[in-house]
Amino acid sequence: MLIGALLVAFLLSIFLTPFVGKLAFKLGATDKPNERKVHSKIMPRMGGLAIFLSFCITFLLFLLFLPFMDDFGEQLPFGEQLPLLVGALVIILIGMADDIFELRAAPKFLGQVLAALIIVLWGGLEVEFINLPFFTDTLEFGVFSIPITILWIVSIINAINLIDGLDGLAGGVSTIALVTIATMALIKGDLFVAVVALIVIGSTLGFLKYNFHPAKIFMGDTGALFLGYIIAVLSLLGFKNVTMISLIVPIIILGVPISDTFFAIIRRVVNKQPISAADKSHLHHCLINLGFTHKQTVLLIYALAACFGLAAIIFSFATMWGALILVTGLLLIIEIFVEKIGLVNSNYQPLLKMLNFKNKP
Repeated sequence: MLIGALLVAFLLSIFLTPFVGKLAFKLGATDKPNERKVHSKIMPRMGGLAIFLSFCITFLLFLLFLPFMDDFGEQLPFGEQLPLLVGALVIILIGMADDIFELRAAPKFLGQVLAALIIVLWGGLEVEFINLPFFTDTLEFGVFSIPITILWIVSIINAINLIDGLDGLAGGVSTIALVTIATMALIKGDLFVAVVALIVIGSTLGFLKYNFHPAKIFMGDTGALFLGYIIAVLSLLGFKNVTMISLIVPIIILGVPISDTFFAIIRRVVNKQPISAADKSHLHHCLINLGFTHKQTVLLIYALAACFGLAAIIFSFATMWGALILVTGLLLIIEIFVEKIGLVNSNYQPLLKMLNFKNKP
């Protein structure tokens, strides 16, 4: 059943993507080369519509109509599944509008907040509290639970969108994150999260057949926003209201896009640029500047994402002290890597300079 859901979504995506590519050209949803782009010809975008359609068809088939899925209906009735789909539809419409008309930041942000509000207020998805390590009390978020949940969803949506800069990059990193989420959901016995994740994995892998370098179509904001939305929601469904340890798990799973977004903000602050300003200094740009080819860069970032996914699984089984040591090690590795490749700028090397100073006689 689980493999069946993945295969159906995969085949649907392979079938639908060429038609979506033709529709993108007709609607004017194309990506033209410029100084910030790595492609040299006009490309159809809005390919994320194929991922969404494949997801919706498979979701409805496996979670609503097939009788052997009744157990899932009991776990999460259709009334609770509907907000997930409606929120996804809002995100898709915003993404399509941006791919066709190139929206400004404000309406895109409002659309993301609206999608988050739907799943939070209608779907009841909230991070209400966490259990703190080394303390017996829980930290109740109270009135801040809704803003915190919305902030998480919108942040992950934009993190996935920011890494969508090379052929197959956002799709591959998202797939690796979803594989990790599905694996941990199966370990915990959360079949709903596992099935939804596998459906999105299948839909994305089918699209990657056309999107991996050299790409024939881009997912555009339609795909990047949708994948970010689904990953954000599934990570909350799988890990909300638990210990601080488990709350950190989705952050580790999404280590690549979150790190890239975090250091993009740092870079713009250091360089005295607006936080919303676009640049050509993201992780994939830095790796290409170091001499890696397009495909090598994508595969290297895939490997980084897989390492984060593996670390998240190990982290979830670690003792409290083991988890703290693992997080500390990850943060040090990330910082050294960022300084080595110049992700903030070429002069940002506080840790490396400190280490070099200590190594001097």
